[in-house]
Amino acid sequence: MDKTSLILVRHGQSEGNLKNLFLGHTDLDLTELGHLQAEKTADFLEAIPADRIVSSDLKRAYHTALHTARRKGMAVEKSVSLREIFAGDWENKPFSDLEARYRESFSFWETDFFRSRCDGGESVMELADRLEKEALRIAEENLGKTVLLFTHATPIRVLASLWKGADKEELSPLPWPTNASVTTAVYQKGAFSLLEYSRDDFMGDMVTGF
Repeated sequence: MDKTSLILVRHGQSEGNLKNLFLGHTDLDLTELGHLQAEKTADFLEAIPADRIVSSDLKRAYHTALHTARRKGMAVEKSVSLREIFAGDWENKPFSDLEARYRESFSFWETDFFRSRCDGGESVMELADRLEKEALRIAEENLGKTVLLFTHATPIRVLASLWKGADKEELSPLPWPTNASVTTAVYQKGAFSLLEYSRDDFMGDMVTGF
């Protein structure tokens, strides 16, 4: 039976990462280092055949995708469904402020991730539902093909945690993926399987985290 290979790429370092902000849907761009990281990822992906490139429409993901797209001579399709979690009242605020102003709700983000909700925004499980539907749509439309998906830290962490095989009631999150890292999964016989998570060995000394 045909399978779909999905390669998920987190965006390079963003202006929000550099300033330690919780961006959500706030549309800040890559830093200079972020563009260099995106080039490293493009180097790594150059030899991997791909049939489609789909990206979150937010600048930091889309501009990361363009580095690989130019190398491959491909277009980038935009998907709103691949956006980062909508952070509501947390949007574009320093993490230190969240800890002080939203102590109880933000503590869930850190200690009970899959049951957490951004104040005035999405819950992680609502995000998971959005992402699962989009991943399934893309996988079903591209049986026998390889699709590159450029997205964000929380979407990759959520999807990979789901795909590693745990029951939703027993989920524990994987570590946060690093900037411009590569995560690989396959879809076959109606199910996703995680093959590799947050690979960044090709990044050399340019690895950066959340």
